Amino acid sequence: MAEIPSMRIAHCSDVHITEDYFALPLHRLGWRRWMALAELTVGGRARRYARAPQALAAIARDAQAAQVDHFILSGDLTAYALDAEFSGARQSLGALAEDPRRCTVIPGNHDVFTPGSHRTGRFAKYFGHLLESDLPEYRREGAFPFVRLLGTEAAVVGLLSARVPRTPGLSYGVIGEAQLGGLAALLKDARLEGRAILVVVHHAPLNPHGRPDRWHHGLRDADALLKLLPGPRYAVLHGHIHRRYHHPATADRPHVFGAGSSTESGHEGYWLIDVADGQVSGGQQQTPAL
Repeated sequence: MAEIPSMRIAHCSDVHITEDYFALPLHRLGWRRWMALAELTVGGRARRYARAPQALAAIARDAQAAQVDHFILSGDLTAYALDAEFSGARQSLGALAEDPRRCTVIPGNHDVFTPGSHRTGRFAKYFGHLLESDLPEYRREGAFPFVRLLGTEAAVVGLLSARVPRTPGLSYGVIGEAQLGGLAALLKDARLEGRAILVVVHHAPLNPHGRPDRWHHGLRDADALLKLLPGPRYAVLHGHIHRRYHHPATADRPHVFGAGSSTESGHEGYWLIDVADGQVSGGQQQTPAL
């Protein structure tokens, strides 16, 4: 008999709310975004995400209608970290993003695309209230790792892997020894005993084929992360790779859920992930009602 889920989590990622770059003065964009204009035009990114605000709003509405217990967005809210893009993502999520009890959001590499966006805390301006922690003593790098205790069945742990790239085209991620040490310590905390642990990080520990991602795009300390999370009690929820997939847990490895790009035209979607008896029991792919 199938386990009856006691908790349901919605997971989306890489929503890439995109401003009209050609309506902005070039001097405001900076050289990194100048290079990205080719991706927006020739690469077709602007066209693929033209309706991203509407798609994200639909996902948020669906999640609330389904009465999910928690909503997770694992980074890349923006195209290239403009203030208006963060504002648009916040507006699309609406009331769902007002309460850390209901929503967890972490930054992706596109959300720290320029040194200025990182230095001025642009992500935190709109989503910093969602980085609160129920166990703040385990923070090791700014707000990370943060912990959200969900009822008595689950906990969400947020990690930071997104770093300002040295140059566009280098989009690998690093969690770092400090955060991994904090994660290792908090996993031993008695307040997490018996709970399913859902670890949210932007970069993918495994690609769709179950192998490490490319060196310039992947999570550099993926192995160290996965070794801390053995078995179906644990899941890693990520984005970055624009494909939606699930690697089930094994005895020595957690579930891995890649949410893909949830608002890309023709590929809109997200995960509903079930928790039962203190373990992650499975997930179903969903398409929003646009």
